[in-house]
Amino acid sequence: MEFKKKVDNILGHILVVLMSLMVLNVLWQVFSRYVVGQPSAFTDELARYLMIWLGLLGAAYVSGKSGHVAIDILAKRSSHKKQKLLKRIVCSAIIFFCLTAMVIGGSWLVYTTYELKQLSPALGLPLAYVYMVIPISGLLVMYNKTWEIWEA
Repeated sequence: MEFKKKVDNILGHILVVLMSLMVLNVLWQVFSRYVVGQPSAFTDELARYLMIWLGLLGAAYVSGKSGHVAIDILAKRSSHKKQKLLKRIVCSAIIFFCLTAMVIGGSWLVYTTYELKQLSPALGLPLAYVYMVIPISGLLVMYNKTWEIWEA
C-alpha cells in the first residue's frame, strides 16, 4: 500500500508541474499575441501536447483513486459478494483494454514514430516523446486496477 501511495503522490506532483507549464505557456501566448503583437510560434503546439499528457496521466491518477465515472445501478442492487465479482470483472476488462490498446498499441505507435523520425512542426520534438504517454498511462492504469482487484 505504501508503494501505491508513493506512485500516486509522484503522479500527482507530475500533473501539477504539467498543469503549471500549461498555464505559463498559455499566458505567454496571450501576452505575445496581444501585448507584443507577434504570437509565439510554438505555444499552440506545446499546449496541445501538454493537454495530451495531462489527460492521459490524469486518467491514470484518477483510476488510482477509483474516481472515474461509473454506472453502478447493477452493483448497488447486488449482494456484497456479487459486487466484488462485478468489480473484478470490470477491472479485468479495463486491464485487458489498457494492455491491448494503450500498452501494446501505444508502444507500437511510439516505435513507429521513432523509427520514422517524425518531428513536430513547430517544436521539432520527436513525436515518439509525445506518444510515449500512452503506454505509460496504460501501465499505470493496469497497475491501479490490478491493485484494486487484489484489495477486493
